[in-house]
Amino acid sequence: MTILPLEIHPFTATSFLLLLVYHLGLLAAKDRFPEATIYARNAKTRAAWVREMMENQRDILAVQTLRNWTMAASFLASTAILIALALLNIVLTPSHPTAAGMQLFSFMGKRIESLHQVKLLILSVDFFFTFFNFTMAIRYYNHLGFMINAPSDSESSTPASVIETIQYGAAHYTLGMRGYYLSVPLALWLFGPGWLLAGTLIIIATLFHVDRTG
Repeated sequence: MTILPLEIHPFTATSFLLLLVYHLGLLAAKDRFPEATIYARNAKTRAAWVREMMENQRDILAVQTLRNWTMAASFLASTAILIALALLNIVLTPSHPTAAGMQLFSFMGKRIESLHQVKLLILSVDFFFTFFNFTMAIRYYNHLGFMINAPSDSESSTPASVIETIQYGAAHYTLGMRGYYLSVPLALWLFGPGWLLAGTLIIIATLFHVDRTG
């Protein structure tokens, strides 16, 4: 069995390094200067929303808002899994039907025949990651529908526990959206490492604007 030699292009290495450095810097900024990122402001807004819903018993508004979040996450999760499975099908489909029994991944019984397949596989993994996070967000939002309307004397539905749950759901929703954002440079990578680098620079510039409060 032959193994495909994979040579890493400088543009490819630079692109992944830039994405890694940006997100590590974002995590550091979130811990050291939380007010400088949009996530701290959004977290405070969600906490204030929970207190308003629970203290003033605005049950209908709470359920409608949670329904909207769940519908959005469901649509994005469904789209992500369809794309992921379509990409995986392309990767696992042999170029020649007669060679179906001979192509094996070195770790799963199917061999990667080209760098193009590697790119498609990485893009597929990105969409599986996106699907997982949106389904987790749906899970937390479903729990919130019960918690936010439970009796106030219940230990599992205190404002603090409800706020914690909604923050977990929002975190997974954010990670799901990040997976969609990262799919842009990964998709452009199919056209070449230069396109990957260009897409990476565009996404980082966009995210730098989105992730900041000012």
